Amino acid sequence: MSLSTARSFLSEAGYGEQELDANSALMELDKGLRSGKLGEQCEAVVLFPKLFQKYPFPILINSAFLKLADIFRLGNNFLRLCVLKVTQQSEKHLEKILNVDEFVKRVFSVIHSNDPVARAITLRMLGSLATIIPERKNAHHSVHQSLDSHDNVEVEAAIFASAFSMWSMLSAQTLIPMLQHMHHNASLASSSRELLQQLVTSYPSTPMVIVTLHTFTQLAASSLIDIPKQVLQLLLQYLKEDPRKAVKRLAIQDLKLLAKKAPHLWNRENTQTLCECALSSPYNSLKLGMLSVLSTLSGTIAIKQYFNPGTGGASAPPRLTDLVKLVQECCYHSNLAVAAHGVTVLANIAISCPEKDMMQLEQDTVMGLESLLVLCSQDDSPRAQATLKTALTSLVQLLKSRPHLSQSAVEFLLCQLHLARDPSRVLMCHALAAIATQLPVLGEGMLGDLVDLYRVASHSSTDKQQELLVRDTQIFGNVSKKLFHPTVLTCVFCLPACLHNISSGPLSSQGCHEFSSELYQSLRTRVASEHFYFWLNSLKEFSQAEQCLNGLEDGDYSAAMTAIAEALRSYQKGIASLTAASTPLSPLSYQCDFVKLRIDTLQGLSQLICTCNSLKTSPPPAIATTIALTSGNELQRCGRIAMQMRVSMDEFRSLAARYADLYQSSFDADSATLRNVELQQQSCLLVSHVIEALILDPHSASFQDYGTLGSVQTESEYERRMMSVFNHVLEEVEGLSRKHPPVSYLHTGCLCDAVIALLKVPLSFQRYFFQKLQSTSIKLALSPSPRTPTEPIPVQNNQQLTLKVEGVVQHGSTPGLFRKIQSVCLNVSSTLQSKTGGPEYKIPLDSNTNEIEQRVEPHNDYFSTQFLLNFSILGSHMVNVEASVVDESGIEWKTGPKTTVSVKSLEDPYAQQLRHNQQQQQQAQQARPETAPAPQRSSVYARFQ
Repeated sequence: MSLSTARSFLSEAGYGEQELDANSALMELDKGLRSGKLGEQCEAVVLFPKLFQKYPFPILINSAFLKLADIFRLGNNFLRLCVLKVTQQSEKHLEKILNVDEFVKRVFSVIHSNDPVARAITLRMLGSLATIIPERKNAHHSVHQSLDSHDNVEVEAAIFASAFSMWSMLSAQTLIPMLQHMHHNASLASSSRELLQQLVTSYPSTPMVIVTLHTFTQLAASSLIDIPKQVLQLLLQYLKEDPRKAVKRLAIQDLKLLAKKAPHLWNRENTQTLCECALSSPYNSLKLGMLSVLSTLSGTIAIKQYFNPGTGGASAPPRLTDLVKLVQECCYHSNLAVAAHGVTVLANIAISCPEKDMMQLEQDTVMGLESLLVLCSQDDSPRAQATLKTALTSLVQLLKSRPHLSQSAVEFLLCQLHLARDPSRVLMCHALAAIATQLPVLGEGMLGDLVDLYRVASHSSTDKQQELLVRDTQIFGNVSKKLFHPTVLTCVFCLPACLHNISSGPLSSQGCHEFSSELYQSLRTRVASEHFYFWLNSLKEFSQAEQCLNGLEDGDYSAAMTAIAEALRSYQKGIASLTAASTPLSPLSYQCDFVKLRIDTLQGLSQLICTCNSLKTSPPPAIATTIALTSGNELQRCGRIAMQMRVSMDEFRSLAARYADLYQSSFDADSATLRNVELQQQSCLLVSHVIEALILDPHSASFQDYGTLGSVQTESEYERRMMSVFNHVLEEVEGLSRKHPPVSYLHTGCLCDAVIALLKVPLSFQRYFFQKLQSTSIKLALSPSPRTPTEPIPVQNNQQLTLKVEGVVQHGSTPGLFRKIQSVCLNVSSTLQSKTGGPEYKIPLDSNTNEIEQRVEPHNDYFSTQFLLNFSILGSHMVNVEASVVDESGIEWKTGPKTTVSVKSLEDPYAQQLRHNQQQQQQAQQARPETAPAPQRSSVYARFQ
């Protein structure tokens, strides 16, 4: 019988000897499978479903699937695809396979193929066999591994094969969480969501629902697609309708994750559903979880979307909404954690919703905060202290947005300060210090109560009382140096903790150098380490240097020169002490660079004043006008001052570039420190711009780049003063630049006034100068590496050197506090140090130098990459490897380190031998007698005779 006979035989209604008919049909199909023609093999494969339908006997089905497994193992991808379709069509007959191990063994062998399409078909085959092999760990491992493949076809097949999780709990716990990483493109994310949606609706067991919902949430949070439509509604549905507490807790946990990562996608209906669930929940634990979600949402744009739904939604008064009713009820809850979240949400509502009827809501918020503060300040338990800290944080944020409530709130805190326990007093002093920073005017009203508190606490030796004194001192430091009371000063000089806190913190950052120098003077004799002594001595010299610049007056240029000279003298002493204070573990590189830049800036400003004065001491010569007319340069009328001004302008631009380099190298610095460095850079750029606008090129100088300085949002008093000086100087220069001749006494006077205005603002030493909250460093290892540091790495000039760079990212106690590393940028360059003898070849310019840059993403703080370097020129080369980091915003930071390795390029032995042979042949030819060619010349002459 041929295949056509088998096809007609399988299509007829079989009566009589069925066993013989079944065996005959299987034999005919087997002949087709053994055929050498691809068409006949495919035709035989697609006839197997009819065979199974007509003869559903286990023996026949087992034999047929074993034959199909052989075709799957030995055939091409088209035959494998046909076998896959047959398997999927015959799903109800898979349980009749008797030799499951042998069948799976033949199919599974294809998973090790180098062809990703073959692996993808095998994965789909394994997914179709999930009903009979649910607990096969090798299949689970293959699916798990293929989810990380770089081939999209294989990844989609692995997602399909995750159907193992429908039949195996072990697979559900290992394979389903892997789907959260399938957000590389929209199609993978969509197929993963469809599979998860099918799983969560088809298998409602508690473990299955928990793992599927959490994976669904993680996938949606990473891809940021279909969050409001699918995930939020699905989680809220389970939270509202599912009676299982474990599922409700999981839904709350995932809702909080979405509230942190995508608060802008929460609409009014989502928040309202969450409020209704919290109002109707009888369990405090679940209510606490839902309030924590609302607390997270209340500090984002979601709270504004709740009260202002936009077009198509009517906004109810805030006090009549379910959210406000819920949090007002929770503010006075017996559970302190619930009450803390209640006042946090209420305070954020009062901050974010400036409506007409907010007055009553503000009063309710203040009353709720005060009642919670009174309750928690009398309790020393950790839970009460955590609640008190949360309430005080909300109070400080509320007062920052509503300053008219500050006076009554400060009076309440000062009254409660005398009645509270010591741990609560410390937290209250933290809050008062923050309020005094925001509104220094309120600091004067705190003096009386704080001095009384000083008198009481200074007679106690407990740790909490000492810490209370430190925090109390911080309030005085935040207010002003003029508000120090004699009792406070006595306590400050007697208590080293207070002395260190106020000297290295508020005073230095606010520019109170007169008082801080005395504190450093007193503190430096109380340390046992030599390095600490030099560190404090350098700080004292820096404060004295800045103190010399405090008494400058407008127009007194000679006094300004004297003050700058005295400041530079103190700075030179300080930089010497600072260098002595550095250690290998603490090199103080930022501090040294910042101070050196300050010294160079002061020297540049002093030189600029001298240059301006030179117009009086060394006026232009009499022939300056003639020289200017002859050369066509109006600046020649001014004499030598023009060249000096150009040098000064270039110097300040160089200083600005150095400040920019310092900014780029300060990856671990806080935002205030970086802003301070940026302000110093802007001051140098401003001086160079003023020189250009007033003297060098007044016609082409533009003020548009500096027009937005007044609109920049400032955060500190030092920044406000600097921005005010910038704007004032720009206004003066713009009014003077085009109204007078190129250089006059008005121009030089304006320049000197700008210098004095900049110097009158006391320099601020920010936190990073004293304390490093975030620490990040990179260690590099190069291979091949020389046996000794001075020995070069040999390489032949006709070969390329493979340089492997490995590195480890090291963190401190708080990694990623200000910014995190996304990738590491490695730059490899080589320079020719010395050239050795050898043949002179014309080598392309690209082959002479190596300049390669590559970015790698660290995994578990480890990264590795390789570079191919070419050393075609014989001699010694120096290879430099420099590392820099790129943060999550894409900004590159020059953190280092920089490593060098020496390479010696040697000539290829075969080429060297060949060159020696050629030289010997040339020498042999030169040694032959020169008389031999004579007869040839005569024969040539004979032709012309």
